[in-house]
Amino acid sequence: MTDPNSSKDIVVAFSGGLDTSFCVPWLQERGWRVHTVFADTGGVDAAERATIEARAAELGVASHLTVDGGPAIWDGFVKPFVWAGEGYQGQYPLLVSDRYLIVDAALARARELGTNAIAHGCTGMGNDQVRFDLAVKASGDYRIVAPIREIQKEHTQTRAYEQAYLEQRGFGVRAKQKAYTINENLLGVTMSGGEIDRWEAPGEGARGWCARREQWPAEPLQVALRFAGGEAVALDGQEMPGAQLLARLNTMFAQYGVGRGMYTGDTTIGLKGRIVFEAPGLAALLCAHRALEEAVLSKPQNRFKPDVARRWVELVYEGFYHDPLKTDLEAFLASSQRMVNGEVLLETRGGRVDAVAVRSPHLLQAAGATYAQSADWGVEEAEGFIKLFGMSSTLWAEVNKGGNGGRDGGNG
Repeated sequence: MTDPNSSKDIVVAFSGGLDTSFCVPWLQERGWRVHTVFADTGGVDAAERATIEARAAELGVASHLTVDGGPAIWDGFVKPFVWAGEGYQGQYPLLVSDRYLIVDAALARARELGTNAIAHGCTGMGNDQVRFDLAVKASGDYRIVAPIREIQKEHTQTRAYEQAYLEQRGFGVRAKQKAYTINENLLGVTMSGGEIDRWEAPGEGARGWCARREQWPAEPLQVALRFAGGEAVALDGQEMPGAQLLARLNTMFAQYGVGRGMYTGDTTIGLKGRIVFEAPGLAALLCAHRALEEAVLSKPQNRFKPDVARRWVELVYEGFYHDPLKTDLEAFLASSQRMVNGEVLLETRGGRVDAVAVRSPHLLQAAGATYAQSADWGVEEAEGFIKLFGMSSTLWAEVNKGGNGGRDGGNG
């Protein structure tokens, strides 16, 4: 058996952009046989996929592989994220979580080639390097090579250096200059750079899928989502794979500007991050799931679950996708979804989405009681409940009448 440590094959998580294009000749000139993997997590069309494949061939890679990342991103991220129902710091829907599925695709290719060498194009300044490196380290004994971090040790203007490096070797560089850094995948779109980084109001160019207000359709949109075990399985009565369902929701709700927001929060490396994001499909899924879940879970479940959800979200955001605690938390989340079965009718008139109807065989309804309308208990029972339920607070008020905090005595 070939020793993977002695192999000169290396797998690069490849997008065809400047950073990953630079990685290829940089690694080749250091004796590596470079194999590229592009994990298509929903951010490109067929023409762009062909461009990425052509770019890999132009750079002279030993092999190139395109992987459909849609099913993996649904099962590996969307399902547990919707179960959790919380954004990072209450806002951000973790749109960068496709990085972990990209790592998985690269590692699978490395195992096929019998090598333990993995490379990525992350810089030494952002969160993605943490996610890539920790995901690789948690998956086995792999060697990580990060060319962009290496050149940052000697060059401050790294992108200019990368561009010159490629041009000197006869490789063209896309001429388009963008005011924003835009990341797009099945989960949604994130935008940073320009006035966003300067803590100013985003310009009109900082827009991805979501239509402007004047473009919203006049007629409201209604969509029915059916859930089984907390997972969305059908859209308007039609069963379909999760990745396809999310893609449809993205298209439908983006027309109404749903799921657009601005997030400012604490990054993994300690800086403050500020981005514009658009996640119309996830916004719809989260709204529908929460409406159903809150109607079928018990009061203690609904109170406790957000604590688990926030911890799960923090682990995923900060790179601990393979940490055993994440697995433990997912076991709880999965258990909590046993009765999350039913259908939710969503409606939007633009900008926001509401769950307007919920149907489920597990709704926690009392046959003889409706909140604030009617009850199958008597007035005396209600008064007794209130007395016992508030006993501690009532006793405190009686015992400490006067409220001087013991300043007039109580030396013992």
